[in-house]
Amino acid sequence: MLERLRENIRVVFDRDPAARSTLEVITCYPGFHALTLHLIANSLWRRDWKLLGRIVSHTSRFLTGIEIHPGATIGRRVFIDHGMGTVIGEHAIIGDDCSLYQGITLGGLGLASKPGKRHPTLGKGVVIGAGAKIIGPIEIGDDAKIGPNAVVIKDVPAGATMVANLARMVDKTLDQQRAEKAEQLGFSAYGVGSDMNDPMVKAIHALLDHSVTTDQRLEMVLQRLEQLGVDCSQERASVDQFDPKHLNQIVD
Repeated sequence: MLERLRENIRVVFDRDPAARSTLEVITCYPGFHALTLHLIANSLWRRDWKLLGRIVSHTSRFLTGIEIHPGATIGRRVFIDHGMGTVIGEHAIIGDDCSLYQGITLGGLGLASKPGKRHPTLGKGVVIGAGAKIIGPIEIGDDAKIGPNAVVIKDVPAGATMVANLARMVDKTLDQQRAEKAEQLGFSAYGVGSDMNDPMVKAIHALLDHSVTTDQRLEMVLQRLEQLGVDCSQERASVDQFDPKHLNQIVD
């Protein structure tokens, strides 16, 4: 316990240039307070004194503005900077040497009555920027970085950097428009499923559909000119290598 406290003090000096003295860290750093109280709450939780663990956790939330469920697993040398508004769920696992900033959420999917892990797992050395939301039983690889206000709902490989994901209203009419387009072409041009609800992605796919249609019309024009005896070999030789299928895969 004392060694963990010493580590939590040292890590503040390592990662926060504003820290001036050990006394300042002990008295004025809510992240240090929250992690210290979590050691007590987690110890009570693991000994099946769950109500006492929740009381300690709730007291920590009141004092620090940082909510850590007593069932959460937190590694060594974790640093919580500022921390106000941070929420860490019951099944969250935070690896060694992670850095967490204010307003982040390590949230869960599903009801508490359902079995299984509901919260994220962070590898070693992960940095979570202010306001980021990591949702569900996903894994964030070692040394990954999650940018401020990013919303992450899928696994992140080690060393990757994830940036913000803005919510957008879904336009359901686009599905009908694509269905009509597919009927005109005779196939869904490198089609998008009905679950593809990002309007930016749908707009790009619509442009790809248009490009396919344009290519078909140009091909018909060249064929008609050749039937009339016009030499189109030069135009055919200069045709670019447009691969809408490859572009579609990049967008998806």
